[in-house]
Amino acid sequence: MDAKAKTRAGWDWLRGPEPWTRRMLAGDLALGGVLAILGLGVEEVSHASGPRMVGGAVAVMVLTLLRRRLPGTMLVLGAAVITALPGAFFILPLMGWSAGRRIVGVGRALAAFTLAFVAAVGFSVLDQWSQMKPLLVIVFSTLMFLAMTVMPGLASRYWSQRRTLLRALQERNGQLLRERAMVAGQARLRERQRIAQDMHDSLGHQLALISVHTGALEVDPKLTDRQREAVGVLRQASVAAMHELREVVGILRDGVEAPAPVEEAQPAARGVAGIAGVVEAARGSGTDVRMTTSGQPRPLVAACDHAAYRIVQEALTNAYKHAPGAPIAVELRFEDDSLVVEIANGPSPGPAADEVVSGGQGLTGLRERARLVGGMVHAGPAEGGGFRVAGVLPYGAEPAGVEDVADDFGQRAQAQARTRGRVRGRGHGGEQPMDWEAVDRELAVRMPSRSGGLAVGCGVAFAAMVLLVVAFGAAMVLMIDSASDAMIDQDEFDAVHVGEAEQAVRDRLPSGENFLTAGAARKGPPKPAGSECLALLAEDQPSGLGTDRIFRFCFRDGKLVEKQEYEVKQ
Repeated sequence: MDAKAKTRAGWDWLRGPEPWTRRMLAGDLALGGVLAILGLGVEEVSHASGPRMVGGAVAVMVLTLLRRRLPGTMLVLGAAVITALPGAFFILPLMGWSAGRRIVGVGRALAAFTLAFVAAVGFSVLDQWSQMKPLLVIVFSTLMFLAMTVMPGLASRYWSQRRTLLRALQERNGQLLRERAMVAGQARLRERQRIAQDMHDSLGHQLALISVHTGALEVDPKLTDRQREAVGVLRQASVAAMHELREVVGILRDGVEAPAPVEEAQPAARGVAGIAGVVEAARGSGTDVRMTTSGQPRPLVAACDHAAYRIVQEALTNAYKHAPGAPIAVELRFEDDSLVVEIANGPSPGPAADEVVSGGQGLTGLRERARLVGGMVHAGPAEGGGFRVAGVLPYGAEPAGVEDVADDFGQRAQAQARTRGRVRGRGHGGEQPMDWEAVDRELAVRMPSRSGGLAVGCGVAFAAMVLLVVAFGAAMVLMIDSASDAMIDQDEFDAVHVGEAEQAVRDRLPSGENFLTAGAARKGPPKPAGSECLALLAEDQPSGLGTDRIFRFCFRDGKLVEKQEYEVKQ
């Protein structure tokens, strides 16, 4: 394996399962640089050496870059190195956030944070063993670890699990919406098949009977030429109706038009070109129908062409039924942007038939058909009596797609359900109210935005800083309150003389039981053999940071045998 392949393998290992783009790499480098600069400031205040400052900056950069690949290991290492490299202190919140987000499993996360806690507290106790009481170091280190590491880790884990849960809910709700659409589609298909079966069984049989009887009647020698011609028109109409019924049934069943058998006569043209045939058939039945065409004829898309044919057909049928014998005028106007189809009939010369078979849906169907192709239909009384139907159809409008029709059907069905306010259910009353809008709102789960996660992280970081400030404040108050037990001024030191009784001297001096003076008696000049010494802080301390001025009193055999004044490094 060459060097390039090894480099590629190492890079892939460093990235881990999480994609690592150049933008993310640049962000990690910038974040590590900021934390390293903050750490250098801490090292400068503590008068650290150059190698330690460089080591702290390198440790910060390494921990920042490897936290994605090894979150648990970097958390433990970060907690361990801050004792030897105080400049890496600011890396702890980042390590806690990364570990809480990326460690899989509660057990692993708990083990990683426990090891990090043990490392942070253990190394702090070892480092400060000769200067402070171990219990105080443990308490202070625990507070620092909770505020700087545990709280960011918990916040990150909550935020990550919340995103995972919401993503799962979004996928589930999307699946539910798709399943609901499929159920609605299957219900529509079943209803279409039922309608198709009813049409085939009832209308098909009746039309076949009409065709057979009119065919037999057409060859009857007793009929006149006029009657034979009318019977022929009826037979052709029944045959055309059978073809159209077959096509409609095919569309309802399978969504495609059923091809007509070769041996059967082809249906009449169902477009603008077929309007003349409809008018001619009406004339043949004895109706006074006039047709005019104006403008330059232009081709229409199939849906608009068929809609124009249906408008004329339905309007003529209504005129036959409601105004028999009235003159009818059919006009086609090819205008610049649309085709205008107008059918007007005059007032009926006599009373209409007593029983007119009408479904009441013809004009409604025309309006819906025109709307789907981007047109419109108007129907109403004409001036001077009679009735007028006019349709405006665009030349190039495509029909609404299947999805649009299905969506429109679903919206209308939901509107009807809301109007009724009830759908059938299995409740105790047999019917239960259903609010479709509430269902849609409940299913519409949004993914949390990055700004929301950033807000949670900033809130937790702010809470951690507040807790840290409170801990520092409490520590400072304890230090100030206990300082009187470990400090004396220069006059008190000069008033004590070698040779005085130990008890008398101790009664005049503080007890010295304070962490500020822990270990200070051993850091000065060698003490007399067999003596026991008391170290106190001087009230007048040196101006430089990191140095303490100590007053030491050594006792042996119940007397003061030595007193010393010296300075020690912290």
